[in-house]
Amino acid sequence: MRLLLTSLALIAGALFSIGSPVWAEPMHAIAMHGEPALPADFTHLPYVNPDAPKGGKVTYGVVGSFDSVRPFIVKSMRTTARGLADPVFGNLVYEPLMQRSQDEPFTLYGLLAETVEWDDERSFIQYNINPAARWSDGQPVTADDVIFTMELFKEKGRPPYSTRLNRVAKMEKTGPLSVRFTFNDSSNREFPLILSLSPVLPKHATDVESFDQSTLTPGIGSGPYLVSEVKPGERISYTRNQDYWARDLPIKRGIDNYDEIAVEYFLSETAQFEAFKKGVFDIYPDGSATNWSRGYDFPAVTSGEIVRKEYDSQTPSGMYGFVFNTRIELFDDVRVRQALTMLFDFEWANRSLYDNTYTRTHSFWDGSDLASYGKPADAREREILAPYPDAVLPEIMDGTWTLPVTDGSGRDRKVQRAALTLLQDAGYKIENGKLLDADGRHFAFDLMTQNEGQEKLAIAFQRTLSALGIEMAIRTVDDAQYQQRSQTFDYDMIMKSFSSSLSPGAEQINRWGAASRDQQGSFNFSGAASPAIDAAIDALLNARTADDFRSSVRAYDRVLLSGHYVIPAFHLGKSWVAHRSRIAEPDGEPPLYGYYLPAWWDTTAAP
Repeated sequence: MRLLLTSLALIAGALFSIGSPVWAEPMHAIAMHGEPALPADFTHLPYVNPDAPKGGKVTYGVVGSFDSVRPFIVKSMRTTARGLADPVFGNLVYEPLMQRSQDEPFTLYGLLAETVEWDDERSFIQYNINPAARWSDGQPVTADDVIFTMELFKEKGRPPYSTRLNRVAKMEKTGPLSVRFTFNDSSNREFPLILSLSPVLPKHATDVESFDQSTLTPGIGSGPYLVSEVKPGERISYTRNQDYWARDLPIKRGIDNYDEIAVEYFLSETAQFEAFKKGVFDIYPDGSATNWSRGYDFPAVTSGEIVRKEYDSQTPSGMYGFVFNTRIELFDDVRVRQALTMLFDFEWANRSLYDNTYTRTHSFWDGSDLASYGKPADAREREILAPYPDAVLPEIMDGTWTLPVTDGSGRDRKVQRAALTLLQDAGYKIENGKLLDADGRHFAFDLMTQNEGQEKLAIAFQRTLSALGIEMAIRTVDDAQYQQRSQTFDYDMIMKSFSSSLSPGAEQINRWGAASRDQQGSFNFSGAASPAIDAAIDALLNARTADDFRSSVRAYDRVLLSGHYVIPAFHLGKSWVAHRSRIAEPDGEPPLYGYYLPAWWDTTAAP
């Protein structure tokens, strides 16, 4: 009898499981590797002041323009107003399902989604919407809004939002406030976290027909602010939503402290800094070593109205430099790219232009344990790269590679000879002071720059190239033209900065993956398309342990360096910010990813 009952129970259990969802324990947070640092009962993020006063105002300043307040479509991809859904100023209007911690490599805590559920294989994720979540018009946020948003983005959104459902086998509503995504074979272990960063739009207040058109009419969001003024290309202003649903959540305590926020736009960095000096805006992150050391001799600094702060970097350097467009014939030969890389005289530029402030960049993750520079490849790296024996230079594989160190003259003959040898191997020769190819065509190209700082460095490079008969014309264009031409890959060479984090992931596909090479609007500025790159990205996306992840990123770093897609320039181990003295930030060390502007406040606000 007992055997019969046991058999019936097993049969019933099997029948129940067929077609039914897999249940998991709801969690307050998820991490890419390991466990979240904060427990479910945390009271506030460690890098905020939970008692920061609410009130006052702040004005930010940016270079550029805008013609839309719809940040999720192709037409306003480069020219949407800042602050609406913004990693720097905050998601003031549109909020994601989960919010990223700035003090952990890649950990997300619940926001619109109060809790989430997933399995060890990360084959699915379920979002359980916070019952308190509300749109700014008072309507509740529901599972239907999540499903609506994902379908709308797939049909009319811009990358990467438009492609997220490509990795989803099934999207289903499992309750009024719950929606589950089951992933297909193209998914990876990072994708559930990327999906969790998706913003959500209100189904009841979004016009599907006109969604893919630019607009200056603000939409309804769930965020802490409402758009109060729009002056196209000049300013966008926000005021606090006094009925903001999440103001008392631990993830939001000590954040969103201003009653009013404005973003002012300027045509150039020079105009931006002059406006800051005059008090037009309040916080100026300074990326110029020369300006930081020489540009602050004015009354507001002397009087203490403006204070300056320096922060040590705890994150990888990223990569700033000259980017080859390998889509054009001139730069499709890696030997040519390697030769031009050798001809950039960092030592001369750093001494003559920047008072020896900068450090030469040798890795896309310089300054971190993810960098391959100076380290021989380990067994896991060699396993990843084994199918692609020609993808990595031997000296980069064994950790002995380094960029040339010149005599600082700008015309180091030893480096010039080595570069010329590579160019000769690629079929070039010097005749009458010009570098010519086998058909007698002069080696000449354009470099597109965006501002005076880039132009200054470009002139130094131009001088060095001319010694070998290479003609590089410098074309400095306004921000609108720079963005448009960047988006359509209309350039020979461009100067760009690629940020890096301690948790690189799916964004790398949009920067270096073969799928993004011909996708206008992607960040694949170099036109890279390499099976080795794609394999390395796939490895880091699916790494299960921290050690495996580190090896995967290093292997990826080696492939990118060996391809010579970018001429590395330099980086700082610090960041600099100047701001009005009435603006304050939390005491203690800033979080892992650096100072966090949404946690700052106006000291003139009533406590």
